[in-house]
Amino acid sequence: MSGTSGIPTRRRPLRRAFVAVLSTLGLAAVAATAATPPANASAPTPPAGWSQVFLDDFTGAAGTGVNTSNWQYATGTSYPGGPANWGTGEVETMTNSTNNVSLDGNGNLRITPLRDAAGRWTSGRIETNRTDFQPPSGGKLRVEARVQMPNVTGTAAEGYWPAFWMLGAPYRGNYQNWPSVGELDIMENVQGRNTVWATMHCGTNPGGPCNETTGIGNSTACPNTTCQSGFHTYTMEWDRSVSPEAIRFLVDGVNFHTVNASQVDATTWANATNHGFFIILNVAMGGAFPDAFGGGLDGDTRSGVPMVVDYVQVLSATGSGTTPPPTGNRDAYAAIQAESYDGQSGTTAETTSDTGGGQNIGSIANGDWALFRGVNFGSTAATQFVARVASGAAGGVSGLVEVRLDSRTNAPVGSFSLANTGGWQSWRTVPANMASVTGTHDVYLTFTSGQASDFVNVNWFNFGR
Repeated sequence: MSGTSGIPTRRRPLRRAFVAVLSTLGLAAVAATAATPPANASAPTPPAGWSQVFLDDFTGAAGTGVNTSNWQYATGTSYPGGPANWGTGEVETMTNSTNNVSLDGNGNLRITPLRDAAGRWTSGRIETNRTDFQPPSGGKLRVEARVQMPNVTGTAAEGYWPAFWMLGAPYRGNYQNWPSVGELDIMENVQGRNTVWATMHCGTNPGGPCNETTGIGNSTACPNTTCQSGFHTYTMEWDRSVSPEAIRFLVDGVNFHTVNASQVDATTWANATNHGFFIILNVAMGGAFPDAFGGGLDGDTRSGVPMVVDYVQVLSATGSGTTPPPTGNRDAYAAIQAESYDGQSGTTAETTSDTGGGQNIGSIANGDWALFRGVNFGSTAATQFVARVASGAAGGVSGLVEVRLDSRTNAPVGSFSLANTGGWQSWRTVPANMASVTGTHDVYLTFTSGQASDFVNVNWFNFGR
């Protein structure tokens, strides 16, 4: 919430920055001109136990744009209302022009940065329309692309920053919740180095449990041929079938970096992973990451060298279909303090003037949520949901406070509607009937509204029979 509500406006964080530590790697000399890509080597058949949930092999006539059923263009120098220069200091303007983003007629996508006579750069950035890529419960997700990085090295490559990466779905339309919603960089490269970087961004910025803005990352050289002189397959495998949950990064099938849930606290991991993701392909020019390795984007940088993408595919593998039941460490029938969440998106904690003091969660608008793990309902069914709420929403602004069990995508088991209660600290206890619930569950409070404005604060909630 902004204005005079007493809750600070949500921050506009930077997007990804750079990995600060570089492994000592030899740079092979390669030709500075773009190699002619081979005919389309279509995506491999999914291995046994895996199913294909997304594929684009970029088949189409030369000089045409991407399939807009699969992709949307991100244009300009920022998202609407987001941080300038995409949050990284990069200098190009992204366009939907086929000069920058086009198929080559041989089953490949080319994203080509270009400099005009005045020294201004344009390039391309495309994102999947889908934002729901995540592993099934107890299963795995594999996201991969076969890519040739821009085939340029040395001084001519200064400022080049190609990337294949993913952002947490809550970022789309918000642009103020990075890095808490998670970012998975499957392939990044700068300055034409024979190096692939893979990074997970999460937590808070700067610093925090994920060492932002650096993130949790690692790098390696491309095997056999350099990253620039040949195609390589870059893969992220997200595994919910193991404990702790793990996210692995591979190049040509070689696992060179793994991040697992035990490396950060449970809230940070939940905030970064308990939702879908969308996929991004882009070539930036200049910015924090190239600057960390010498920068030098100027007239000597070669214009017109594309990143070439053969295919992007997403595979899914089911596990047992369920994860182990949560341990019941919360009593469904005692007050559960809202600020004691195990994960959240979009909310903030603030001091409350309600009876008993403490904190409430606020800045809550459409699409926000909070997770409370291991709520024990016992063997006699709960049939009522009760929450302590307040609202200073403007006239005509209202929304639903919903309860969902075990997944944010499951249907609500109970909900109530709320509009202005007289102020953001004007509290009332609202009961609602709900479907019968027994056993132990992860409880999600989700918030739905037809307006974009914040509409509710929550102090505590519980359940009744």
